[in-house]
Amino acid sequence: MTDTSPAALARQLLAILGRDKDRLARIDDYLHGRHDDPYMPAMADDEYRLLAKRATSNWMPLLVATPTQALYVDGFRSGDDSSGNSATNLSSPQWEHWQRSRLDARQSAIYKGALTYGHAFTLTERAGGVVLTKGLSALRTAALYEDPANDDTPFAALTVTAWPSGETVGRARMWDALTEYAVTFKGLDDEDGVTVGAPRRHGASECPVTRFAASVDLEGRTVGAVEPMIPLQNRINQTIFDLLLAQSYGSTKVRTVTGMAPPVQRDPETGEVVYDEQGNPIPLPINHNSKRFLFAEDPDVRFGSLDETPLGGFIESIDMSIRHLSAVAQVPPHHLLGQIANLSAEALQAAETSLSRRIQEFRTVFGEAWERVFRLAAELDQADGADDFKGEVIWRDMEQRSLAQAADALGKLREQLGIPAKGLWKRVPNVTQTELDEWDDLADEEDSVGQLASALNRATPESVTADSVPVAA
Repeated sequence: MTDTSPAALARQLLAILGRDKDRLARIDDYLHGRHDDPYMPAMADDEYRLLAKRATSNWMPLLVATPTQALYVDGFRSGDDSSGNSATNLSSPQWEHWQRSRLDARQSAIYKGALTYGHAFTLTERAGGVVLTKGLSALRTAALYEDPANDDTPFAALTVTAWPSGETVGRARMWDALTEYAVTFKGLDDEDGVTVGAPRRHGASECPVTRFAASVDLEGRTVGAVEPMIPLQNRINQTIFDLLLAQSYGSTKVRTVTGMAPPVQRDPETGEVVYDEQGNPIPLPINHNSKRFLFAEDPDVRFGSLDETPLGGFIESIDMSIRHLSAVAQVPPHHLLGQIANLSAEALQAAETSLSRRIQEFRTVFGEAWERVFRLAAELDQADGADDFKGEVIWRDMEQRSLAQAADALGKLREQLGIPAKGLWKRVPNVTQTELDEWDDLADEEDSVGQLASALNRATPESVTADSVPVAA
């Protein structure tokens, strides 16, 4: 029978962090430009190593940032229709919790963590008398699931608040379905050094930690955007290193001369030849540059040159590797290469299709996670929505369309299909939830003014005309 005591859970969660530590640290290194060195000879000198350092061309942040910049939650639509209005408004408990937790700015860090390491976490708890949600790093947090592929609620979760250092023990917080524990540990692999404090109720009916996973397979494994791209990143670095070598050592013509002995060093007083320790004459350096001519008196002397190494093949290889990276990562090539001069609007839209599908996948999985966060917050705040499984988050429309094109299309939808104008507001490019709520208030005011004007017109008698006034005889 599996031991589910708090101490056993703490040891198991710390062991998960220890197991994944090296893999996640490697991913973190590649995200921040600390890559493996390209291949070089074993006896490489300092110049080689300097070129290897300069060969690092870090594409990983762009692979993470490109989809993240299209992920912005703009509102929450409640599934409770008891009020007769399921539209989002700024006074809803869910959106108040969002604003109180300052998640407008902090949501990007959660998405970046999930896309970098494969998963990230949030913690929803009561702090200082209010319920707040904050992000937790995958480098410090682990969670246990009975079914890691299908469960949204962890059986238990732990996050490290301070790593052990020297004689100082590490500290962590652990949660299960009802309680929170303070944990101290001496090392991730030191089971005997784990101590669990007294339990404390956290106030929710389930573990308050929520997982944001970029991609989860049926084995419960999470994969981010960085780890699968490491081999392609190494290939690009190796090709750039080879380019730098060819550029440094073989990109210029080399002048050659045969049949002529170089001048040798002579003693300035005696004029005798100076020899080195091996008994060979010491040659003088030949002062040659593009301003000087080479000539020789001996007819057997031959001048020649060695052609420079062409660099076009290296550049084409780099371009090809970046395109492979683009295809595998589902990021359009023009995002990486910056080549958009000759792309038509249709070609640009086709290139963006793959990225749009990937972003939609992320919105689906991250949206489910945010909905659980809102249910947890409502339960801890004793507000409506704790059992709202029909609610959904509203994502900002980040598709780049001109306002004129959008206005023309929305006008046709209104005229030809009879869609209500309010139903089309959210499709206006780059409109925010705050603006939608403001438009709704303005529309209500205009409607009230219009109704008042109609009522006044109906109550006012018809104007008396000149023809109806009697004239004295």
